[in-house]
Amino acid sequence: MSRKIELPTAAEMKKFHNQSQRRTFLSRLSMPQRLTLGFLSVITVGALLLMLPFSYNGDMGHSFMDALFTATSAASVTGLTVVNTATHWTIFGQIVIMCLIEIGALGFMSFSVLLFTATRRKMNLRDKMMVQEVYNLESLYDTRAVFGYVIKLSIIIQIVGAILLTPFFVHDFGIKRGLFYAVFHAVSAFGNAGFSILPAGDMAYANQPWILLIIAALIIAGSLGFLVWRDVLLYRHSHKLTLHSKLALVMTGALIIGCWLLFELTENNLAIAPHLSGFNRVANTLFMSISYRTAGFSQFSFSQMAPATILLTIMMMYIGGTPGSTAGGIKTTTLGVLLLKTHAALRGKKDVTFAHRRLTNENISRSLLLIFVSLLFLGVLSFLLMLTQGTDSKYGLEYIIFEVVSAFATAGLTLGLTPHLNIFGQCVIMLTMFIGRVGVYTVMFSILNVHSDHAPYQYPEESVIIG
Repeated sequence: MSRKIELPTAAEMKKFHNQSQRRTFLSRLSMPQRLTLGFLSVITVGALLLMLPFSYNGDMGHSFMDALFTATSAASVTGLTVVNTATHWTIFGQIVIMCLIEIGALGFMSFSVLLFTATRRKMNLRDKMMVQEVYNLESLYDTRAVFGYVIKLSIIIQIVGAILLTPFFVHDFGIKRGLFYAVFHAVSAFGNAGFSILPAGDMAYANQPWILLIIAALIIAGSLGFLVWRDVLLYRHSHKLTLHSKLALVMTGALIIGCWLLFELTENNLAIAPHLSGFNRVANTLFMSISYRTAGFSQFSFSQMAPATILLTIMMMYIGGTPGSTAGGIKTTTLGVLLLKTHAALRGKKDVTFAHRRLTNENISRSLLLIFVSLLFLGVLSFLLMLTQGTDSKYGLEYIIFEVVSAFATAGLTLGLTPHLNIFGQCVIMLTMFIGRVGVYTVMFSILNVHSDHAPYQYPEESVIIG
């Protein structure tokens, strides 16, 4: 007895062909390319949500470029805005911004791994390599364990922060609005995003040091990096820290204390807020040293600050936070490696050591390359911005350099240029924020599709004169 064989229909064949093409396209993408496309997708969805009529108040219409700029700033945890976050957006729009900050802070890969864990699916090698790219892991074996710490620690820190902020905001704005303000600013501070929805902005609490100190603690928690926190929390069991954590903690502490003292020097008369004195003054300058480097919350106007303060802020923003954290910049460990290399070279030592360990040549080369590429990148984008924005004499060189460095470091501070950017200027800053969050190396590898290439031969070695 013969069996009737059913052949697939034309529609089924077309669907199968399309699915195969999509799988082939995705399989051709490198890990950095997947990461970059994923982040672009998050930004696009966020911009479309912000274009909905119930995302903004009344007749306060805005262009798609404004929505795209806001979504890019939120997803890249920067904080630069072309519209007032507190008055322009409705509660729904502010919730969209808060969700984008959360995704940008933890990385969209965190939510992918959370989905894997919830559905008990196993991560393949490609997924684990993407995780390694996001969090700069040295190995792949503990990928799921790392994300367990990332999710749990992030939720706990933000909940504690929101609880500590709640009494202050509820006292000023009532229960419903106060609770939302507490949650929003806990998320924004931990994500080092710098977004504020307070009616008077960050300046409202310059005279309330305890609020500043709570937000500063959340900023530090986010900027230290998840791997450092894991090492610190496991220290009581392991009684040791990795070299990365040691260097990150030393550099973070040195930068906070050093910049705090320098701000006391540059703003010795504190002309920006002459009414502050005693503990309030100390808390405010400490907050400046913490927030200006990574987060972008500012309780004072930069128009009142000394030029030395502005220059110091640019240098701080360029350094940024720790690798694998919610902050941007070239990272504290990069600066630490270069300082150690400089110290060793000046003393005539070939090896670069720290905490009884010798740093690899790859570490040093990667740090030097990052510094060079980032400075080249900042120079090119500053030049492009000057071609269009530099025609306005009101916004000179310092405004543009400050804006570009702030966007690259995802710090979110501005001298006042952001709302006055034209379309081309907005595109330049959006590109800068995107690269600053995803990472210079990730974007470079996405474009160039870099892969290891071991040549079977070597050319003769020769030196050139330096200096």
